[in-house]
Amino acid sequence: MHVPAWLYRQFDADPSRDVPAEAYDGWTRVDVDLDLSRTALVVMHAWDAGTPGNFPGWYRHVEYLPRANRIVKDVFPGMLAAARRSGLRVVHVVGGGNYYKHMHGYVKTRRLAWWRELLAALGQGRVQRDASRKALDEARASHAGGGTHNQADIKRGFERLDFPPEARPLGTEAIAENTPQLLALCKKHRVNHLIYSGFAINWCLLLSPGGMADMSRHGVVCSAIRQATTAVENKETARGELGKENAMWRVALAFGFVFDLDDLVAAMGPRE
Repeated sequence: MHVPAWLYRQFDADPSRDVPAEAYDGWTRVDVDLDLSRTALVVMHAWDAGTPGNFPGWYRHVEYLPRANRIVKDVFPGMLAAARRSGLRVVHVVGGGNYYKHMHGYVKTRRLAWWRELLAALGQGRVQRDASRKALDEARASHAGGGTHNQADIKRGFERLDFPPEARPLGTEAIAENTPQLLALCKKHRVNHLIYSGFAINWCLLLSPGGMADMSRHGVVCSAIRQATTAVENKETARGELGKENAMWRVALAFGFVFDLDDLVAAMGPRE
């Protein structure tokens, strides 16, 4: 499959300038040949998070949820239909609750990856959570995170978490909840390139189990679809979605490629 993509030319800085980086070439469009048999579309943390009326405290904390809801409704149906029509493997990376653990795609993956999960668990040591660590956690909980007044709504939201109808896995599609499980799927199907969609590009897609940072350490190229994700933003970045822009630069520089949805869908072939 021949498809245009974006990379970032982080060269050449000019030390003679006031801001040397302003001399970089920047974003450049390249042509990429994708082997569909070695590529998978990842749909990560696509959640039915209810509405602001259901969980006002959750929406007060996670400002990107309305953007994510719009992407799920407006972008995901066409993206997933094109992928499934073309034969591109679709893998759902999940987390945040137990909404997927009864599904065949998850049970099958868990069975495939049990020994990888065991090895990972044996190698994971955690520091002791003593009184000094608890004090740090309490300070963060009081002044950061979602705010104490929002915690009840956040907890209720996660307790009823589910797939949105637009991103519910088909019966034959794999579901993975962590890096060992996603790696096992990549090994089984000889996948070396994961194209990520979902939420959020600078948070879960990058750092959560099954995210780009983990998978790139195992030799997998990790790309993203610009229109199929959004980012965690703060007061200073939200208006221009600068968190997303920075994350796209990071993907293109460190992990893989950035694809535009229209280019990817067009390359996957016309609708039947």
